[in-house]
Amino acid sequence: MKVDTVENIKDVAESCIRSKGYNSFSFREIASAVGIKSASVHYHFPTKGDLGAAVVKRYTERFLSALGEPEDLAIKPEQLIQRYIEAFRNALIKDQKLCLCGMLGAETDSLPEEVVRETKRFFKENIKWLTAVFARYSQKEESSANNKAVYLLSSLEGAMMVAHTLSDIAAFDNAIKVIMPQFGEK
Repeated sequence: MKVDTVENIKDVAESCIRSKGYNSFSFREIASAVGIKSASVHYHFPTKGDLGAAVVKRYTERFLSALGEPEDLAIKPEQLIQRYIEAFRNALIKDQKLCLCGMLGAETDSLPEEVVRETKRFFKENIKWLTAVFARYSQKEESSANNKAVYLLSSLEGAMMVAHTLSDIAAFDNAIKVIMPQFGEK
Protein backbone atom coordinates (compact mmCIF):
# COMPACT_ATOMS: atom_id res chain seq x y z
CA MET A 1 0.00 0.00 0.00
CA LYS A 2 1.01 3.56 -0.56
CA VAL A 3 2.13 5.82 2.23
CA ASP A 4 -0.91 7.94 1.33
CA THR A 5 -3.17 5.08 2.37
CA VAL A 6 -1.42 4.80 5.73
CA GLU A 7 -1.80 8.55 6.25
CA ASN A 8 -5.45 8.36 5.19
CA ILE A 9 -6.04 5.63 7.74
CA LYS A 10 -4.47 7.82 10.44
CA ASP A 11 -6.47 10.85 9.27
CA VAL A 12 -9.78 9.02 9.55
CA ALA A 13 -8.86 7.50 12.92
CA GLU A 14 -7.78 10.91 14.26
CA SER A 15 -11.02 12.51 13.13
CA CYS A 16 -13.04 9.75 14.79
CA ILE A 17 -11.14 10.04 18.06
CA ARG A 18 -11.31 13.83 18.15
CA SER A 19 -15.05 13.73 17.47
CA LYS A 20 -16.29 10.79 19.49
CA GLY A 21 -13.41 9.23 21.42
CA TYR A 22 -11.15 6.22 21.01
CA ASN A 23 -13.84 3.60 21.46
CA SER A 24 -16.06 5.16 18.80
CA PHE A 25 -14.55 3.52 15.72
CA SER A 26 -13.73 0.11 14.31
CA PHE A 27 -11.26 -1.00 11.67
CA ARG A 28 -14.24 -1.79 9.45
CA GLU A 29 -15.42 1.83 9.65
CA ILE A 30 -11.90 3.13 9.00
CA ALA A 31 -11.53 0.82 5.99
CA SER A 32 -14.88 1.90 4.58
CA ALA A 33 -14.03 5.59 4.93
CA VAL A 34 -10.64 5.10 3.26
CA GLY A 35 -12.03 2.79 0.57
CA ILE A 36 -10.02 -0.32 1.43
CA LYS A 37 -10.66 -3.67 3.09
CA SER A 38 -10.47 -4.07 6.85
CA ALA A 39 -7.62 -6.55 6.39
CA SER A 40 -5.60 -3.76 4.77
CA VAL A 41 -5.95 -1.64 7.90
CA HIS A 42 -4.79 -4.62 9.98
CA TYR A 43 -1.83 -5.09 7.65
CA HIS A 44 -0.44 -1.69 8.62
CA PHE A 45 -1.77 -1.58 12.17
CA PRO A 46 -2.17 -5.08 13.61
CA THR A 47 -4.18 -3.79 16.57
CA LYS A 48 -6.33 -0.80 17.33
CA GLY A 49 -3.75 0.13 19.95
CA ASP A 50 -1.05 0.24 17.28
CA LEU A 51 -3.20 2.55 15.17
CA GLY A 52 -4.12 4.74 18.12
CA ALA A 53 -0.49 5.08 19.22
CA ALA A 54 0.60 5.98 15.66
CA VAL A 55 -2.14 8.62 15.43
CA VAL A 56 -1.17 10.19 18.76
CA LYS A 57 2.54 10.13 17.92
CA ARG A 58 1.90 11.91 14.61
CA TYR A 59 -0.43 14.43 16.29
CA THR A 60 2.18 15.22 18.95
CA GLU A 61 4.94 15.69 16.40
CA ARG A 62 2.80 17.94 14.22
CA PHE A 63 1.56 19.98 17.16
CA LEU A 64 5.02 20.62 18.58
CA SER A 65 6.55 21.25 15.17
CA ALA A 66 3.96 23.94 14.45
CA LEU A 67 4.88 25.70 17.68
CA GLY A 68 8.57 26.00 16.89
CA GLU A 69 11.48 25.91 19.28
CA PRO A 70 10.81 27.43 22.70
CA GLU A 71 14.39 28.74 22.88
CA ASP A 72 14.20 30.55 19.51
CA LEU A 73 15.46 34.01 20.49
CA ALA A 74 14.03 35.52 17.30
CA ILE A 75 10.56 34.97 18.75
CA LYS A 76 9.53 36.66 21.97
CA PRO A 77 8.19 34.36 24.69
CA GLU A 78 4.91 36.29 24.65
CA GLN A 79 4.52 35.47 20.96
CA LEU A 80 5.20 31.79 21.62
CA ILE A 81 2.52 31.71 24.33
CA GLN A 82 0.09 33.39 21.93
CA ARG A 83 1.01 30.85 19.23
CA TYR A 84 0.29 28.07 21.72
CA ILE A 85 -3.12 29.46 22.60
CA GLU A 86 -3.94 29.96 18.92
CA ALA A 87 -3.19 26.30 18.22
CA PHE A 88 -6.02 25.33 20.56
CA ARG A 89 -8.32 28.06 19.30
CA ASN A 90 -7.75 27.08 15.68
CA ALA A 91 -8.63 23.49 16.45
CA LEU A 92 -11.98 24.69 17.73
CA ILE A 93 -12.63 27.01 14.80
CA LYS A 94 -11.07 25.25 11.79
CA ASP A 95 -11.40 21.61 12.80
CA GLN A 96 -14.42 22.06 15.07
CA LYS A 97 -12.95 19.31 17.20
CA LEU A 98 -11.28 18.88 20.55
CA CYS A 99 -7.59 18.25 21.10
CA LEU A 100 -6.87 14.60 20.30
CA CYS A 101 -4.96 14.07 23.52
CA GLY A 102 -7.53 15.95 25.57
CA MET A 103 -10.09 13.41 24.37
CA LEU A 104 -7.76 10.50 25.06
CA GLY A 105 -6.69 11.88 28.42
CA ALA A 106 -10.28 11.52 29.62
CA GLU A 107 -10.29 7.89 28.50
CA THR A 108 -6.92 6.65 29.79
CA ASP A 109 -8.44 4.03 32.07
CA SER A 110 -9.91 2.21 29.07
CA LEU A 111 -7.07 2.67 26.55
CA PRO A 112 -4.37 0.23 25.48
CA GLU A 113 -1.01 0.90 27.13
CA GLU A 114 0.66 2.06 23.90
CA VAL A 115 -2.01 4.73 23.41
CA VAL A 116 -1.74 5.84 27.05
CA ARG A 117 2.05 6.06 26.68
CA GLU A 118 1.80 8.32 23.60
CA THR A 119 -0.94 10.43 25.20
CA LYS A 120 1.23 10.98 28.27
CA ARG A 121 4.12 11.90 25.97
CA PHE A 122 1.95 14.61 24.36
CA PHE A 123 1.24 16.18 27.73
CA LYS A 124 4.81 15.83 29.00
CA GLU A 125 6.27 17.36 25.82
CA ASN A 126 3.76 20.22 25.92
CA ILE A 127 4.62 20.92 29.56
CA LYS A 128 8.31 20.78 28.71
CA TRP A 129 7.81 23.22 25.82
CA LEU A 130 5.73 25.63 27.89
CA THR A 131 8.14 25.40 30.83
CA ALA A 132 11.01 26.46 28.54
CA VAL A 133 8.96 29.39 27.26
CA PHE A 134 7.87 30.50 30.73
CA ALA A 135 11.45 30.21 32.01
CA ARG A 136 12.46 32.70 29.31
CA TYR A 137 9.41 34.87 29.82
CA SER A 138 9.53 35.36 33.53
CA GLN A 139 13.20 34.55 34.24
CA LYS A 140 12.03 32.65 37.29
CA GLU A 141 13.00 29.29 38.65
CA GLU A 142 12.04 26.20 36.68
CA SER A 143 9.49 24.94 39.24
CA SER A 144 7.48 28.16 38.87
CA ALA A 145 7.70 27.92 35.07
CA ASN A 146 6.62 24.28 35.24
CA ASN A 147 3.63 25.14 37.42
CA LYS A 148 2.60 27.83 34.95
CA ALA A 149 2.99 25.35 32.09
CA VAL A 150 0.72 22.79 33.73
CA TYR A 151 -1.80 25.49 34.60
CA LEU A 152 -1.94 26.91 31.07
CA LEU A 153 -2.20 23.51 29.39
CA SER A 154 -4.94 22.41 31.80
CA SER A 155 -6.81 25.67 31.37
CA LEU A 156 -6.70 25.49 27.58
CA GLU A 157 -7.88 21.88 27.49
CA GLY A 158 -10.75 22.78 29.83
CA ALA A 159 -11.66 25.97 27.97
CA MET A 160 -11.64 24.03 24.74
CA MET A 161 -13.98 21.40 26.16
CA VAL A 162 -16.44 23.97 27.51
CA ALA A 163 -16.45 26.01 24.27
CA HIS A 164 -16.91 22.88 22.17
CA THR A 165 -19.73 21.61 24.38
CA LEU A 166 -21.52 24.96 24.24
CA SER A 167 -20.69 25.46 20.53
CA ASP A 168 -19.46 28.91 21.56
CA ILE A 169 -15.93 30.08 20.76
CA ALA A 170 -16.59 33.12 22.95
CA ALA A 171 -16.44 30.81 25.98
CA PHE A 172 -12.87 29.92 25.02
CA ASP A 173 -11.94 33.54 24.35
CA ASN A 174 -13.44 34.68 27.64
CA ALA A 175 -11.49 32.04 29.55
CA ILE A 176 -8.29 33.25 27.87
CA LYS A 177 -9.05 36.82 28.97
CA VAL A 178 -9.09 35.58 32.57
CA ILE A 179 -6.10 33.27 32.24
CA MET A 180 -3.59 35.55 30.51
CA PRO A 181 -3.33 38.32 33.12
CA GLN A 182 -1.97 35.67 35.48
CA PHE A 183 1.06 35.47 33.20
CA GLY A 184 1.49 39.21 32.86
CA GLU A 185 -0.50 39.29 29.61
CA LYS A 186 -3.55 41.36 28.82
